[in-house]
Formats: sequence, C-alpha cells, structure tokens
Amino acid sequence: MNANIKRFLKKGALLQHVDDLCDGSLLIMDTSGTVVYDPGGMGGDDAAGRVESQAHPVVLAGETVCRVAGTPKAAAAAALITSILATDDEKRDLIRETLSKYREINLLYDITEKLAASLDPRDVAELAIHETLKMVPADHASMMVFDDKTGYLQVIAEIGSGIEPKAVVEVGKGISGSVIVSGKAEIVNDVGNDTRHVPGAARIRALMCAPLRLKDRVMGVINMGRSGEGSFTAEELKLLSAITLQTAAAIENARLYDTLKETFLTSVYTLAETIEMRDPYTGGHTKRVMEYSLAIGRALALDEEEQERLRLAAALHDVGKIGVRDSVLLKTDKLTDEEFGEIRKHPQHGENILKYIKYFGPVIPGVKQHHERYDGRGYPDGLKGDEIDLIARIIAVGDSYDAMTTDRPYRRGLEQAVALEEIRRCSGAQFDPVVVAAFLGLWEGDGCLTCTEKAGE
Repeated sequence: MNANIKRFLKKGALLQHVDDLCDGSLLIMDTSGTVVYDPGGMGGDDAAGRVESQAHPVVLAGETVCRVAGTPKAAAAAALITSILATDDEKRDLIRETLSKYREINLLYDITEKLAASLDPRDVAELAIHETLKMVPADHASMMVFDDKTGYLQVIAEIGSGIEPKAVVEVGKGISGSVIVSGKAEIVNDVGNDTRHVPGAARIRALMCAPLRLKDRVMGVINMGRSGEGSFTAEELKLLSAITLQTAAAIENARLYDTLKETFLTSVYTLAETIEMRDPYTGGHTKRVMEYSLAIGRALALDEEEQERLRLAAALHDVGKIGVRDSVLLKTDKLTDEEFGEIRKHPQHGENILKYIKYFGPVIPGVKQHHERYDGRGYPDGLKGDEIDLIARIIAVGDSYDAMTTDRPYRRGLEQAVALEEIRRCSGAQFDPVVVAAFLGLWEGDGCLTCTEKAGE
C-alpha cells in the first residue's frame, strides 16, 4: 500500500469527514485493486471487480496512489483526498526545508564562533575547510590566498584527494585563478571540458569555487571538488559563499593580529636591547638567555602558549635594571652590600614597569622571580620549589649559564664544561632539578653544540 494512503487512513477525523461527504458509502482501493477502506462493508469480497469501472483515481505527483468508488460523489471524494495528500506533502517538504535551514544556520553560527576564536591565518583556513566539508560533501577541499609579495595564490590548507598538490597558482590561470579575477563564485560540473581547465592539474569531475571577498577586494578562494557522481547545486554554492564571507573576515583579522603581534614583539626586543646597551659588557645577553630558555622550554614540551610566555619573560627578564643607577650597574669593582642590595631590586622594578600593561600580566612572574632559588634562599620574596613560576625557574638556569660563560671586566668567562658542571652542582639548591636535567640534556653528545644549534636541528 502506498505510504501516503497509509498516512491518510490513520487520519481518523479527516477520513470520517470525507466518508460523511459521501453519505457513508466511501470505498477506497489500492493500486492493486485491494479494498483498504470499506467501513460499511458495502463492497463485499467482489467489491473491486464490481466498482472498478466506477473508480476515480487519486493522483499525486503524477502517480496514482489509490482509487475511490462506491458513491456517486467518488470523483469529488478523489479530488478532496488528492488535495489533502498534496497539502500533507507540502507540509512535510516545508518541515524538511525548515529543519535543513535550521541546521545550516546552526552550523554557520558555529563556524563563525570558531573562526572568530582563531588568530592564525593557517588555523583559520584549516578550520574553515574542515567545517565546510561537514555541510558540503566533497572529496577535496582547499583554500588559496593571494600573496602580496609573490603575486601568486598560495595554498594554505588542503584536505582530501583529487587535485595535484601545488604550492602556488598563478592568478587568472585555471578555474580557481579565474574566480579570483572575476570575484564571482562558480560551479563547474564538467571540469574536463572547461576551457580554463589545466590538463593534469586535477582528477576531479565537478568543482565549486567561491572567492574570499573582503569589501571590494578578493583575497583568495575556497575550492570544493568531487571525483565521483553527484553535481554541485546552486544551494551548495550559496552556502559556500556564506562561509567564505565569514572566513575572509577571520583571515584578515588573523593577519592584522599577526602584524600587531610582530610590531609588539619588535618593540619588546628593542626595549630589551636598549636597556642592555647601558652595559656594554653584557651585549647579546638577553638574546642568548632567550635562546637558552626556549631550548629548555622545548625540551620540557611546553605548549605554544607557555612558550610564548617564556619568550617574552626571557626577553624582559632584566627590564628592571632601568631603575638601577649607572654608577652601580656599570661598576667594574666589587659591589658594596648597599650597591648589591640595589641590584637585587631589579626584579621588583621589572614588575612595577610591566604591571601597567595588561598584556604583560602572565609575563610578570617570570620576570620578578627569575632570581628566586629552588631552596628558598633567593630574592625578592624567598619563594621555594614549585612556589616559583616554572618560566622563572627556566630563565634562572639560562641566565646563570650565560652570566658564568660571559667575559666581564673583573673576570673571564668560565669554560663551557666548567659552567655546566656548576649548573649540575647547584641542581636542587639554586635550580630546579627537572629544568637542570633538560638543560644538560641539550649538551649531550660531543658537548660542543650550543643550545641555539641544538634547537635548530
């Protein structure tokens, strides 16, 4: 029995209403002639044969789903049932469409939130094509962005198979390149016969491309490819275009963030070097301490966020020396207790300088505590063990090693092996044993590689 008729026969009130209009003599047969509705039993076992010639078909979407007979009003009843079933179909189609749109809206909202939280252009690209594949099935997805320096489109994210891997694509060449020029999204469901198709560049049958547009500027393109059966639809292209709109804004924000971050870091390093220039005998100290510290951080498998915190804290660890008088900072003779006390204030000065800049909040512990000792005998607060920020414990080792191996007016720097042995001897007292083990591990082997060289392997 046709599914539509099954649903209609379950509509008790409607069915009864149609039967009443037919004076209780309604008889319904399925397409095989079997009686499926005959409440009055008027048809009998041979009803189908007797009323077949008088039956009126109920036609839905060009298909006969049942026949109505048993009453002079059969034609009207058939028309009424047809109208009821058609209305039901429309309702179901509307519900399906509404649910589909609701799902799309939710997914677009979810994508927008995720993109807004990403501050790296490549992360944005990877996220965008991953999320797009959830909404638009395809064998391949990629994103290309225009590189101002080279003048080419650069592939920054790619998933799936079907397109030969290419690092760069010339603007205007191929289907993707032409979309950049036109700025209009396209569907090509027969790639092989498109005049713009570059032979050997693709093993896909259907391609959908949407430009990454920001105001009046096209910055890239998202490509979706299918190698098997199934063409892309206008509805899918509309959805992809909505995604590219959000993605373009997110990539631009990420690029602006990168620029601001680079400018900020340049300012930080310039500040550190400016302070260091006050003491010509410590030239390069900040850079070396930062390199040693980052090498230790990698050995300890610090995550990206902690590595960035370590980088900034190491670069600024001596920023407080700006508050130390030149007569003390640059003195070549032995310091008096009072002068040494002034030197010991530089971690606190560092905190006072940085605390007014919100961004430096997470960096302050590393700057303030890098002269604390693991045994609690350090300064300025006499912290002990894990009370000391891990970043500060790392900087302490890098700072001490560089201080020992650097020539000063009043002494020559120690040999590498001697300095490493001193670091080992102070493990558990001045330094965190875990940090010391990581640092010494960087020098294993022939013992002649610097941390910087180790880190670059």
